[in-house]
Amino acid sequence: MDITTMVLALALGNLALSAALFFYAHGGARALSLSTFTVAKQCQAGGWLLLYLSAGGVLPGPLAVVVGYPVLFTGVALEAGALWEASERPRWRRVAFPLLALSVVLYLVCYLVDDLGLRVLASSLILGGFYLSAVAALATGWRGGSMLRRFLVLAMALLSLLVASRALLVLLMPQGWSWINNAMLPMLVSGAFYMLMLLGGFGFLLLAREREQQELARLLVVDALTDVPNRRGLFQALAPWMALARRPGPPTSMIVLEFDQFKRLNDSYGHPAGDTVLRALVDVCKNELRDSDQIGRLVGVEFAVLLPRTGQDEALLVADRIRAAIEATPVKTGRAMVGLTASFGVTALRADDSTVSLFQRADQALQRAKADGRNRIAVAPPPEAPPA
Repeated sequence: MDITTMVLALALGNLALSAALFFYAHGGARALSLSTFTVAKQCQAGGWLLLYLSAGGVLPGPLAVVVGYPVLFTGVALEAGALWEASERPRWRRVAFPLLALSVVLYLVCYLVDDLGLRVLASSLILGGFYLSAVAALATGWRGGSMLRRFLVLAMALLSLLVASRALLVLLMPQGWSWINNAMLPMLVSGAFYMLMLLGGFGFLLLAREREQQELARLLVVDALTDVPNRRGLFQALAPWMALARRPGPPTSMIVLEFDQFKRLNDSYGHPAGDTVLRALVDVCKNELRDSDQIGRLVGVEFAVLLPRTGQDEALLVADRIRAAIEATPVKTGRAMVGLTASFGVTALRADDSTVSLFQRADQALQRAKADGRNRIAVAPPPEAPPA
């Protein structure tokens, strides 16, 4: 396959991918990174198409080259920007756009000098540099990244260096280097561009799919409103401690709490205000806990706190500390400062406990605290002694 045919393949490949991305997100909300990536592929398709038409004599060479390369630079820069956006670096534009403008000016100056070697040098360095920027964006998630991300980092880094190597060869050996510069290297660089198109396109989509799956898996065990474990997540965290409770060792305790008269808050100020207060009070509870402790949402405004290696008497002190912090922390909503209290039930895990018996005992203590006037703490009674 000659260079001209490869340029056409790059144009059509990017055009097909940008069309698919456009219709995929048409009429629905889409992430900013996906929008940027779609525009990037459109620019790359336009740039490669202009270069192909120039090589085929359909368009005037100078016009197509002067417009085609800057459009191509823009597409590759935006592709890198989409990856920085996906890596939660929204300020990438402050660096990318000035660099893009400088790159276009540099290339146009080289074109005006009318030295083919300088143009090849500038275009290779610019494109290779922006592709390496995309690799750097992917590498930010290397430590906790999947095998897919690590493969993309390594493969795209090698291909980006291959693109930039043409510039290095022109710089170091302007008179050529036998058959490698004259025939082999341009074909290798064209192949690198094609592989970067495939890896960049499919890699971005697969990484987006991977993030969606991770988020769905997280939402199965995390409460979306308060960002603490939901009932399923709490039960998963509780399971190993219940198994340890059957063996001799440090005790583990459980606190069940419910915010008092929360329905009145929703009725008076609306559910958005109630959500604000709930998130704020959960943060208050977190501030009173150790890193090893775990708070989770059971249902509605009822929460549970798992206290590993904590006896019932110590759990009572923790509950009282949380109760006092909640009482002393009014929360600002859109309409007023709202103060709430909470009632608590405290118990320790027992060797013969199941999740049903544990939460039933803790809930009975909670109901007693509410019956005694709310804003109180009740402790579950000790186990009955076996008959003699």
